[in-house]
Amino acid sequence: MKPESPDIQLIALLDRVALADEPALRELYDLTSSKLYGVAVRVVTNREWAEDVLQEAFLNIWRIAGDYKASLSPPMAWMGLVVRSRGLDFLRRRTSERADVMKELDDVISDTVAGDSPNPMDTTQASEQAWALHQCLSQLENKQREVVSLAYLRDLSHSELAEQLRLPLGTVKTWIRRGLEQLRGCMGRFA
Repeated sequence: MKPESPDIQLIALLDRVALADEPALRELYDLTSSKLYGVAVRVVTNREWAEDVLQEAFLNIWRIAGDYKASLSPPMAWMGLVVRSRGLDFLRRRTSERADVMKELDDVISDTVAGDSPNPMDTTQASEQAWALHQCLSQLENKQREVVSLAYLRDLSHSELAEQLRLPLGTVKTWIRRGLEQLRGCMGRFA
């Protein structure tokens, strides 16, 4: 007698999970968690975060197992996609939380800094620098401008940018490096 193929076994377990069979979820977890944990680590690049992502993914699999269609994808590919999605959601939440913390910090700093009104000289210089930066950014190619802007305005790392824009990491690094070189040269002309 031929042993059951892994896909057939996983499909059967997903069918049982769709019927709210808790032992089937445990068995599915035991069979797939190590591979799916690897996917989570690659997405969030942190082992502790990956554990949280994997837990969220299995809760999601519990809820949506009935949506799985074996005719559309192998079970590991489908579950891998669930883990990847949970990982990207996790990273988005962390980015949002960091932005909230930075806003709170900005509020505290602005409350403690002396003087309520900006110095007119500082305002004038800031306006001139902002105009010069706008002019220099407009000279960059669209993709390069987008990558540089996301890197510095949203405080995204090179790997986060590569993942978000679905570009190779080397391409992102090259665009940022070349973009910054062009900006330095351009801003130097306005100084």
